Amino acid sequence: MSDKALKVTPELLAYVRRVSVREPDVLRRLREETAPLPMSQMQIAPEQGALMSLLVRLIGARRTLEIGTFTGYSSTCVALALPDDGRIVCCDVSREWTDVAQRYWADAGVAGKISLRLAPASETLERMLADGETGSFDFAFIDANKNDYPAYYEACLRLVRRGGLIMLDNTLRDGRVLDPQDEDDRAIAALNEQIATDERVDVAMLPMIDGLTLVLVR
Repeated sequence: MSDKALKVTPELLAYVRRVSVREPDVLRRLREETAPLPMSQMQIAPEQGALMSLLVRLIGARRTLEIGTFTGYSSTCVALALPDDGRIVCCDVSREWTDVAQRYWADAGVAGKISLRLAPASETLERMLADGETGSFDFAFIDANKNDYPAYYEACLRLVRRGGLIMLDNTLRDGRVLDPQDEDDRAIAALNEQIATDERVDVAMLPMIDGLTLVLVR
């Protein structure tokens, strides 16, 4: 077994994006508009968006869930990968950021696929469960406030069907899961340990970007 880690230089990352990321112009423009914003680090990388799009197509997803939308890059990637009758429920609390997302959903021609719920995600998830939506989603993406990841994970396990996929972002915390520095780090480190032995799922963690965990619901 090899424990070799490849150092991804800016030149190598540019190469990866050139040969494997088929980024539509609308996504490129969204990424470039988001880059100068003070919270731009919240936007996913284009190679992650390409992976999400591929996975959504691979599992034949038709109904998806996103917890944490920001300016809409990830939701636009997913919406473009969905069939015409596919739908996304996006959970966020910021009208400012999601106003940007809505402009680009319209530009990409996917606004009709997306339902935005502006409220704390925990409230939205509880309401969907109460409304009988258990097992009704094919795919969920968690990329919001880290301290609430454990609660989001448990809710998604109920909302996503068997054979569906949950993707959790930022699960390495820039390496700080090895030595947690704050409440968010501790929440993610604890959740990683929980998922590692969770018999309800199959799991793979990818050391890309800031850690990406893929969970298949059994």
